[in-house]
Amino acid sequence: MAKKSSAQGDRTIVRPLGDRVLIKPLAAEELHTTSPSGIIIPETAHDDKKDRGTVIAVGEGRYTENGTLTPVRVSVGDSVIFQWGEKIEYNGEEYYLVSEGNILAVFE
Repeated sequence: MAKKSSAQGDRTIVRPLGDRVLIKPLAAEELHTTSPSGIIIPETAHDDKKDRGTVIAVGEGRYTENGTLTPVRVSVGDSVIFQWGEKIEYNGEEYYLVSEGNILAVFE
């Protein structure tokens, strides 16, 4: 069963299946950087930041050929860098459904 999103109360927007993970990308304001002199550097100068987000829900994991369940290694609330996700829009907000293999790193 997918873990619940604290941002959505007791409901998960989408319940990922298998090793899929639902990610809420960082808001545009979070992608901006301010230089030491106070100049705001827009997100277009930092293309590597556009694939960062917060894990909202995770699937139960992937079954191996012998039937053993390998759980997903990220948790709800983790900040991650990801690539190649399926874009989903819900209530005017953007999310990505990503296979665990396309999560590159977790910020600690």
